[in-house]
Amino acid sequence: MPDIVNTEQAQAWNGPEGTHWARHQDRWNAVNEGFNEPLLEAAAIAGAHRVLDLGCGSGQTTRLAALRAPRGGALGLDLSGPMLAEARARAEREGIANVTFAQGDAQVHPFEPGAFDVAVSRFGVMFFADPVAAFGNIGRALRPGGRLAFVCPADAALNGGVAALASLRDILPFGDLGRPGLPGMFSLAAPDRVRDVLTAAGFTGVTIDEVRADGIWGDGAEDAADFLLGTGPGGHLMRQADTATRAEARRTLTDRLRPHETEGGTVRLPSTSWLVTAVRPAVPAERP
Repeated sequence: MPDIVNTEQAQAWNGPEGTHWARHQDRWNAVNEGFNEPLLEAAAIAGAHRVLDLGCGSGQTTRLAALRAPRGGALGLDLSGPMLAEARARAEREGIANVTFAQGDAQVHPFEPGAFDVAVSRFGVMFFADPVAAFGNIGRALRPGGRLAFVCPADAALNGGVAALASLRDILPFGDLGRPGLPGMFSLAAPDRVRDVLTAAGFTGVTIDEVRADGIWGDGAEDAADFLLGTGPGGHLMRQADTATRAEARRTLTDRLRPHETEGGTVRLPSTSWLVTAVRPAVPAERP
């Protein structure tokens, strides 16, 4: 895979974490898909638009974007080979012909200048080693006047899954999941940081709106607890614990999730994110 600078992220998403997300793509979509409609509406995709989906994962948002641009198409870019394999297979099964996928690092990927009308991302732009360079590269991939729209997590305490895991602080070495300004899930949690990064990268017209959605984390509290503790921060912490501690953590988290069971049995947790839009400036008109 050429042109990679975020090597740590590439290793993670091509290893067990990426394989887990690919295998459980439907579960992760159930967690995150409440943000699809706000994102795609803000992107204003239509007609013959050419769409770039950044950090597309297993491609749900890429496919939805392609369906909104029937005379155009969508390219999904991601570091993860396992997730891209699932994305291609799902697109083929659904018969969506105007969608393609590529493995690469958006920070340095050699996009054709001005090739896209719109760039979107659902939780895929928080991990850049150099976000100004990354968004600058993305901006050059947009035509003049092209639109950027993405969702990223707000404060960790407002993220349903993270807040649930935080109930285990007295049992597992929970630590710090990241602070605004540092690469990680919450690197863009501070609106001022988002504005500074996008402005430095050459974007204008930055808007940041709060959006909320419920994510479905499992079929019952036990199932949701197992899922939260099987991957990401939860999985990392559980691998460091002994058998008794793991059992205590699972019991505690199950009890924490029980009040969130719906009448249908699913566990729903609310999350708050930022919906960000910006524009690549049009080329200034030449003076006569």
